[in-house]
Amino acid sequence: MPDKTILIVDDTPANIAAALAILKGQYRTKVATSGAKALEHAAASDKPDLILLDVTMPDMDGYEVCARLKADPETAAIPVVFLTARTEAADEARGFELGSVDYIHKPFNPTVVRARVHTHLLLRDTLKQIEERNAALDEKTRMLESLSVKLSKYLSPQVYASIFAGSRDVELATERKRLTVFFSDIKDFVSTTADMQPEDLTAMLNRYFTAMSKIALAHGALIDKFIGDAMLMFFGDPETKGVEEDARACVRMAVAMQRQMVELQQEWRASGFEHPFQMRIGINTGYCNVGNFGSEDRMDYTIIGAEVNLAARIQAAADPGGILISYPTWALVRGIVRAEERGSIAAKGIRREVGVFAVTGIPDDQDPGPVARA
Repeated sequence: MPDKTILIVDDTPANIAAALAILKGQYRTKVATSGAKALEHAAASDKPDLILLDVTMPDMDGYEVCARLKADPETAAIPVVFLTARTEAADEARGFELGSVDYIHKPFNPTVVRARVHTHLLLRDTLKQIEERNAALDEKTRMLESLSVKLSKYLSPQVYASIFAGSRDVELATERKRLTVFFSDIKDFVSTTADMQPEDLTAMLNRYFTAMSKIALAHGALIDKFIGDAMLMFFGDPETKGVEEDARACVRMAVAMQRQMVELQQEWRASGFEHPFQMRIGINTGYCNVGNFGSEDRMDYTIIGAEVNLAARIQAAADPGGILISYPTWALVRGIVRAEERGSIAAKGIRREVGVFAVTGIPDDQDPGPVARA
């Protein structure tokens, strides 16, 4: 049973009969004896798969019919083959310019007509399949892009970008690097939030983390994780500007965060919270292991080592609203900060005591600029 329909457009009965004889048994056929009728058939719901079109017809010639078909998005994809007695090169060129796929001269060879009709139907089907596959691929691409954006919320931008750029393999591997580690938490978080409703606490924490994250990303920090009310970040991997500049960027970020906290505290008090959060920050510079930790099926890009523990220990010793840095960090940033010595502390895994300094300010010429607005 033929599954393709050919529309024959000609005003001469003998030519129509000849075309019908050639296509008999291989295709379903329809006939139009004028350009207007041809356009009606082409616009119908059961559109033809290909049109054999004569040029010389009264009222509307084949060229105009072809031009109208190609101008209409509903019929533009139907292949048009001119079947005509006009053999001048200029006539043939005009047919192709109007969008026909072929131009066959009369008298025609039945075998050639059948072969060309078959070829153009095959090409149309192939093009249709490609378009359908491209549409499906576009839809899958959009779905993957949407999924990618969602997954990016669970990864730091630096790690996400390096994975998608192909510069980082997703495998269990670590490196030893000198990093500047940032650790912060909320002073007396448990007692401060004991009487808060869960919804209020969630909104307050999310507001806090959002504001701090924007500042962190603006300064180039890799946000490692949120641990309850605490934040762990670091500078120096996977991107670095050098150990000294990484440390300076971290301290500038910390200053910007404490400035932002002043604004957040005013906002929270205005909302009815009598005791808004107070943040403590500890910063340390030293060698850590950084990379993918975990299992082959579930990895976490993070840092480990005694220097990380020291940053947490320094944070715990910081004043509420303060920034406490280790001596190794102070040595790298002393040219851009005002700081006062606060003795020394010890941390698990580090045999020596480490001197610490409280950051009291940044000179105007080293100021990180306006605090990022959340």
